[in-house]
Amino acid sequence: MKKIIIYMSLTLSLMGAQYYSKVQPYELYTLQSNVSGLIVKSDINSEGKVLGTRAFIKIDDEIDQKERQLLKVKKTSLEKSLVLNNHMAENLSEMIEKKKINYERIKNLPIKSSVEKDKEFFDLSTTLNLELSTLEKIETIHAQLSDTQLRLEQLKRFIQDKEISAPNMVLYKLYVKKGQVVSPGMNLADVADVSKAKLTIFLNANELEKVQSLKIYLNDIETSYKIDKIWPLSDTEHISSYKTEILIKAPAQFSKLYKIEFK
Repeated sequence: MKKIIIYMSLTLSLMGAQYYSKVQPYELYTLQSNVSGLIVKSDINSEGKVLGTRAFIKIDDEIDQKERQLLKVKKTSLEKSLVLNNHMAENLSEMIEKKKINYERIKNLPIKSSVEKDKEFFDLSTTLNLELSTLEKIETIHAQLSDTQLRLEQLKRFIQDKEISAPNMVLYKLYVKKGQVVSPGMNLADVADVSKAKLTIFLNANELEKVQSLKIYLNDIETSYKIDKIWPLSDTEHISSYKTEILIKAPAQFSKLYKIEFK
C-alpha cells in the first residue's frame, strides 16, 4: 500500500509540473579550415539562410589547380614511357634468348677463333645489361607514377577542402571575410542542422523514474513525441538534475519558447 501511495505521489508530482524550453536546431556545427590560404569568397549574404550545394566560402586554389594539371600531363607521359619500356624489355628478352643460342652454338667450335667467341659473348652481355637497365628504368617509372598519383590525391583533397559547403544547413555565423588569410584549425563558420529540432529540460532523479511512460504535451497540445536522450550524469550547473532532450519536427520559427508537460 505504501509503495502504491509513493508511486501515485511521484506521478502526480510529475504531472503537475511544467517546464519551459526554447526550441533549438538539432545540431550546431563549427566548421574549421583544414588548409591554409587566402579567402577569395565569403558569402555574407547567405547568413541566416538555408545553404545550397555551392560553396559559400572559398580559399584560393589557383596554384593547386595549376600543379594538378601539370601532374596529370606528367602522369600521362610516364604511362606512355612505361608502355615503351615494357615493349623494349620484351624485345630485349627475345634478343637475349637468340644470342644465348648463338653463343652456346659457337663457344665450343674449334673453327671459331677466340676473338669471334669473345665478340658473341660481349654482345650477349651488352644486351643482358641493357635489359637490366631497362627493367631498372621500369621500376623507377612505377615509383614515379606512385608518387605522382599520391600527389594528385593530396591535391584533390586540398582543392576540396578549399571549397566550403554545407547543403541544407542554415548559415548561422561567418567568422572570415574575403581577403583574410586562414590557417588549419581556424574557425570558418557556424552552421545549424534544422532538419529537426530539440527541446532541453532538466529533471531530477524521481521525475526520471516515470517520465517515459507519460505523454508529452507541448503548449497544452498532446503529442506523440518521446524523450530521445537522457544524460546519465547529473548536470554541472543544474545540481541533482539530469539533462533530458526531446526531438520534435522542425518548426517554422526556432528559439520560440515551449511549455512542456507530462501527463
